[in-house]
Amino acid sequence: MKKILALLFLANLSISGFSQKLRGLDKSPMDMAYYPDDFSHDRKFAPEKVGNEAFVRVIYSRPSKNGRKIFGEKVPFDKVWRVGANEATEIKFYRNVKINGEKIKAGTYNLFVIPKADEWTFILNTDLDVWGAYSYDTKKDLFKTTIKTQKTETTIENLSIQFSKLGEKSTTMKVAWDDTMADLVIEY
Repeated sequence: MKKILALLFLANLSISGFSQKLRGLDKSPMDMAYYPDDFSHDRKFAPEKVGNEAFVRVIYSRPSKNGRKIFGEKVPFDKVWRVGANEATEIKFYRNVKINGEKIKAGTYNLFVIPKADEWTFILNTDLDVWGAYSYDTKKDLFKTTIKTQKTETTIENLSIQFSKLGEKSTTMKVAWDDTMADLVIEY
């Protein structure tokens, strides 16, 4: 009995020592968006809603506005931005797609943007697992397209990426933060 109590005491010490060494919560938590919306959840609980195959998934970190002016200041114009915070945003196409008529093979890419006052250049880049845009390499760009932006009706506090159905075989990826939104049409 004494040995069991001693082992429990030592186990408790090691667990409480470990928990004290965890770093704080990330200020820009990671998020994920699918098309069809909520694919990973609905494929188990409502398969008739989404079918068996996802079309696209985006993994990104969601920074907050926190009273700052975002575009043109926090996110400078004419410089490559990782579309979020922390690691570069990752986009995965589960099947071949078309963006602005150009074919993109199924696969995983980093998503970057070069923002301007009234348009963004979206970039798919093949260099994965990078932090921010610090090591961005134009030689690894697979695709670029420029999209006009629009002003939002309300302020978007946290960067948000969502998909909405556009047509029978297309979706719009909406990227919005602060007072700006860009819609990227993706066909499949």
